[in-house]
Amino acid sequence: MDLVINSYGVTVSRDNNGFVINNADGRQRVPVAGVSSILIGRGALITSDAVLLAVDNEIEILFTDPAGNPTARVWSPKYGSISTIRKGQLLFTQSPDSVPWIKDIVDKKIENQQALILLMANPDDPRAGNLKNTAINRLEAYRHKIASLQGDRVADIASPLRGWEGTASRIYFETINEFLPAHYRFDQRTQRPAMDVANAMLNYGYGIMYGKIEGALIKAGIDPYIGVLHRNEYNRPALAFDIIELYRMWVDYVVFSLLAQRVMGDEHYSTRDDGSCWLEALGRRIMIQSVNDFLHEVVEHDNMSRSRLTLIGIYAQELAQLFKKYN
Repeated sequence: MDLVINSYGVTVSRDNNGFVINNADGRQRVPVAGVSSILIGRGALITSDAVLLAVDNEIEILFTDPAGNPTARVWSPKYGSISTIRKGQLLFTQSPDSVPWIKDIVDKKIENQQALILLMANPDDPRAGNLKNTAINRLEAYRHKIASLQGDRVADIASPLRGWEGTASRIYFETINEFLPAHYRFDQRTQRPAMDVANAMLNYGYGIMYGKIEGALIKAGIDPYIGVLHRNEYNRPALAFDIIELYRMWVDYVVFSLLAQRVMGDEHYSTRDDGSCWLEALGRRIMIQSVNDFLHEVVEHDNMSRSRLTLIGIYAQELAQLFKKYN
């Protein structure tokens, strides 16, 4: 489970082989067994003994900002495997094989967008049906364009690939927006900061997912800062930004389902003087719980039952094995 500490004044300490959470309501002990990660927001404290207990048990500690984005991570100084994985990773990013790899990721992202449009559209509403069909056909056209791209290196196709991916995402969000309750509809996709509650929820959910993917890559021995399509700059986990495209739809599904159910009320978010929208503590709690519940739900994959979070770890391990072949 994820231990989430996002309230001001909360302290996490150690008691033998467990974590102790102290807050205004009292004291709670959580055994180390079963804890997979610790997420800490601003205004909370964790003792060095608790940090060392987490490191000894391979429990990642992730510090997050108010938008849910990971800002710091405490992890063992050892990578998950031998350096040949990271050497192979560098060679892979410059090889012709990286081209179909990144094209496949973007294609699957758009395919997932088509699937969620089908899911969100009201089958009894003729207008929704027309919007759905038009959007799916337009997205399909971009999938064909992406499939036709040719190049020996990602740099050869990066510009049109980014452009078509961005256009496909605009079509997708414009369409999904029409299926939401009127109160939650948004003018456009906005980041840093969000300008409405729907985008605030998406940004916060993506922040959670970035942390999960980056952690899975590190555990598999992969360097999350060496990207393929996303540029390696600003000391940001570029590879995690590439890979999240496979999993954004999980966050989208959670967010749009919550909005369709009208779960978010005025007490869950606030608007600042500059017009930006931010989730309040109750809203963040709903997002954290909803995303984590979805990730821990067991689903069928390759004739086996796995949680969605486990599937991310398996993907990272398979990617590490791919990189090792390039030494």
